[in-house]
Amino acid sequence: MPDPTPLHATPLVTVDALTKSYTTGRGELALFRELSFTVARGEMLAIVGASGAGKSTLLHLLAAMDSPTSGDVVIDGTSLASLKPQQQADFRNRTIGYVWQAHYLLPEFTAEENVAMPLLARGESQADARRKARKWLAEVGLADRATHRAGELSGGEQQRVSLARALVTEPRLLLADEPTGNLDAATGDAIFDLLNRLHASHGVSTVMVTHNMAIAARCDRTLVLREGQLVG
Repeated sequence: MPDPTPLHATPLVTVDALTKSYTTGRGELALFRELSFTVARGEMLAIVGASGAGKSTLLHLLAAMDSPTSGDVVIDGTSLASLKPQQQADFRNRTIGYVWQAHYLLPEFTAEENVAMPLLARGESQADARRKARKWLAEVGLADRATHRAGELSGGEQQRVSLARALVTEPRLLLADEPTGNLDAATGDAIFDLLNRLHASHGVSTVMVTHNMAIAARCDRTLVLREGQLVG
């Protein structure tokens, strides 16, 4: 008899009692306490909340770019807390793609060179890295802009290059921090449409921080970070 449990019922990400706090001159400042949630395989999850609520910090913890005060993040069976810094960097390169609000492209390098960098960082040859970079630039509609320097591209084109760079490593988890925040409404909608299409066609799980409630409503699920807690 076939297993009635869908594949995506097994979470890709499990966040367990995650707490992040800082020590200040006035004592301890807790951004959030005891956050627990999961991200299903193939799910697109939006996280919204007021500025300063800790949304970007939460993404940094999911990406092993910061350490929690307590708690753990488990991605596809790997506990981030169990990894040493170099292991975290290697795991991030092979498992996680990240799209920032600011694209962080190197303006003196071409679009192709920017997209190839994560592959070169993991030791792939120049030829293979550039071939895969060109493939992903075609995926985001920029095949004809591959040899243009990043500084010669429009804001929307730069964010497309950023998306190609995040996905060129074929990650299982895509993290997007306000990916449309610096764009006008029409360009932002086009970038989200592209992100949504690539998310679906490549079977990636996506966690996106956004202030845009219209975009959040188009995700599979939305969580609100408010007063240190996540609510549905």
